Amino acid sequence: MTAARHYSEALGTLKEMVLRMGGLAEQMVHLSVTALAERNGELLTGVRPMETQVNRLHVDIDEMCLEMIALRQPAGGDLRFIAAAMKINTDLERIADQAVNIARRAETLLSVPPLKPLIDIPHMARIADEMLKNALDAFVDGDDALATTTIVRDDEVDQLKDQVFRELLTYMMSDPTTIPRAMELILVSRGLERIADHATNVCEDVIFMVQGKDVRHQGP
Repeated sequence: MTAARHYSEALGTLKEMVLRMGGLAEQMVHLSVTALAERNGELLTGVRPMETQVNRLHVDIDEMCLEMIALRQPAGGDLRFIAAAMKINTDLERIADQAVNIARRAETLLSVPPLKPLIDIPHMARIADEMLKNALDAFVDGDDALATTTIVRDDEVDQLKDQVFRELLTYMMSDPTTIPRAMELILVSRGLERIADHATNVCEDVIFMVQGKDVRHQGP
């Protein structure tokens, strides 16, 4: 096998590893929120094993990227791709961490009577999930237009988080016994907001990868 072909295959493997990690993180979020919304604790049993896989991939991807930079000295688009993969790797690991945090909150909330029917939190989760899927698709396809439109959706999640807080605040003010459960739900909503933020970061990295343009802190 020629060095050029080996390098090309390594780039393909790196992309596949990032996608595998993203798929695991996405499943973890889905299981955690679904367990909470449907009050089905059995769904949480799969979260921890997936976290172990994500953590392993986190290390392996970083090692692979550093090795490629050291041995291949990539330039231009290849260098931006590898740099984006390293940064996306970190955001996916943090999404997985947030999913674990939500799973812990779900375990606590499933041990007590429900405070209220959950509407906005599953809605937040759906948007965050769509953002993550789109961000990963944009990474695979080098689609900076999809990345740009996905960033805009972060505002929807922020608004829902504020709405959740306002509604739960009324529960806590009218009945102090609801405070522990309400606080757990507020922390779930904050976790989902952070997941959307990490998906936004992935989109920003895709734009940098494609355009060579840093759009962080600038909006779409």
